[in-house]
Amino acid sequence: MLYWLKKFCLAALPLILTASVSGCSRRSVSYEIQLPVTAPLSRSVIGYGVIASSYTHVLDRRDINGEPLGLLRKGSIVEILERRPVVQNNKAESWVFVSGTYTGWLREDELNVYDYRAQAETAAGNIRQ
Repeated sequence: MLYWLKKFCLAALPLILTASVSGCSRRSVSYEIQLPVTAPLSRSVIGYGVIASSYTHVLDRRDINGEPLGLLRKGSIVEILERRPVVQNNKAESWVFVSGTYTGWLREDELNVYDYRAQAETAAGNIRQ
């Protein structure tokens, strides 16, 4: 039995060496990177929001004491143009600059954020039911 094992190893050795050498070639491989159609770098909108609370005011600045510019109801869809962290009274929160019926600032926790408009429209449709 040992005799056959030695013969098999000697016969397989050239195949193993050939396979390992061919895998180490220096040929150049180029890959084309495909970016998504709605990449954040190619648009001014960074996401879409659906108002989750019964209603909320769009404000003129990132502050709960800001002047109200308008009122949005639950299920309204807005485009998110900018996101900023704000610290007020030792509490950090995220604010978003939105565009829609009104353009201004909202606290991010007042809406659900989606990457694509279609996702936001589906979510808004499910909220209104």
